[in-house]
Amino acid sequence: MPISLQPAPLYGHFRRAAERNPDKLALVVGEASCTYRDLLRDVDALADGLSLAGVQAGDHIGVLLPNCAEFVLTLLAGARLGVVIVPQSMGLSPEALASTFGTADVRHLIAWSGATAHLSGLPLPPGSLRVVAGGDREGWTSLQTLIDRGRAQPRAAPQLHGELPYLMVLTSGSTGTPKPILLSQRTKLLRAAAAAELYGVTADDVTLAATPLYHSLAQRLVLMPLTSGGTSIVMEHFTPATWIAAVRRHGVSFSIAVSSQLKQILDVLMSSQDTLPSLRCLVSSSALLDDETKAGLLARLPGEFHECYGASEIAIATNLSPGDASHRLGSVGTAIPGTEVRILGENGHPVPPDTAGEIVCRTPMLFSGYYAQPAATAAAMWGDYFRTGDLGRMDDEGFLYFLGRIKDIIICGGINIYPKDIEDVVAAHPAVRECAAIPVQDEQLGEVVGVVVAFHAPDAPPEPRELQRLCMQRLGDFQQPRRFFVVPALPRNALGKLDKPALRQAYSSGLQQG
Repeated sequence: MPISLQPAPLYGHFRRAAERNPDKLALVVGEASCTYRDLLRDVDALADGLSLAGVQAGDHIGVLLPNCAEFVLTLLAGARLGVVIVPQSMGLSPEALASTFGTADVRHLIAWSGATAHLSGLPLPPGSLRVVAGGDREGWTSLQTLIDRGRAQPRAAPQLHGELPYLMVLTSGSTGTPKPILLSQRTKLLRAAAAAELYGVTADDVTLAATPLYHSLAQRLVLMPLTSGGTSIVMEHFTPATWIAAVRRHGVSFSIAVSSQLKQILDVLMSSQDTLPSLRCLVSSSALLDDETKAGLLARLPGEFHECYGASEIAIATNLSPGDASHRLGSVGTAIPGTEVRILGENGHPVPPDTAGEIVCRTPMLFSGYYAQPAATAAAMWGDYFRTGDLGRMDDEGFLYFLGRIKDIIICGGINIYPKDIEDVVAAHPAVRECAAIPVQDEQLGEVVGVVVAFHAPDAPPEPRELQRLCMQRLGDFQQPRRFFVVPALPRNALGKLDKPALRQAYSSGLQQG
């Protein structure tokens, strides 16, 4: 059956939204803002300018930009052209970028002016285009120049199919080597529509994105409003105070934030007694939120508060609604409509309720695979279910409880120990700000439990035996921590996820002082 071609589906949704309400506020980034009319005009001009410069459908374009209007323009212009956007963190070293972009077969590059000095040696194929945003640089083509050229020589939008790859998002690398996740335009639209339906988001909502745009979460929070006629607010940099100020200033009604942000936001709200009356719905994502913070947000926010579980490969898989949170506070909810979640045991078969195992998900929002890695793609699947690599258990009512990454299991004398069980107990001590349980090498038992801990008052930490006594009261013999390592703060990535590989590398030998 032949593939049906049409104007790029994601761009088509955006264009229709712009034509319905051309004078409506579409995008705000920092102090800059634009209407749908202006945004559509610039998107079309940039797409035409890139086309005139030789960029073709299917080309891979590396993107090294901060959260800025140019990033949003690139996402939408790329959708119109049918290119594959490969966004990356500006914090990567030139060597890491060369490796990443080489693996992703990047042909062209769009970079921020401040980053170009480190990119002169970045290898790109012959005929490549190097575009600079945020200023002019010798040897680079200005993004504004492309917009001006495109506006002077408009072209017809190419005919594309919805399964054409659109985004190549690399995993955070928290569990090993990052993998290039391919997402089609159709999949990004499905994910935006699923989130909109789940949280009741409409064209009347003002949506806030406060995480890096090179990650799929912020992309969803931009594409969802702009393809449905809403307003997108993008924060250039996150702090809890500026997040709260943005909500109040712009009347933000919907956002998805990561758990590390929400902890900071709650602290500021509690100390300032601020209220956020416009915030109709707030969702916690990306890393498990502790029960205390979750309860505090449920009590503090006037609107709905949800928690979700998911991954870049599958998007949102479960949702914990406010009505369920009161009696399932430690859960991340039940499977969302159209998605199935199961738990697999070590033998590769589903396990009974309340048994720990690997979380697997079947969803229509599944990624298109890992780019040029068919073996890794096949290994990530259990039939048509995606193997998340996460540990969890599900009760007899279908509520999922996240227990951590499989690679984080501590095996002590042949017994599996789940880090979250230890972390929940240690974190209950009032002096503990954050902690992480990791395996520490042991000659007799193979591994024992070590805990890396940061205190609220580093200059006046509690006596080690206080934590040991707490663990003896609440944990089994085999779960007892043998080593405590005190640090000022635990390492985290750009999304606020705990970097356990870094902790294992630093402390698993047990040689460090603690």
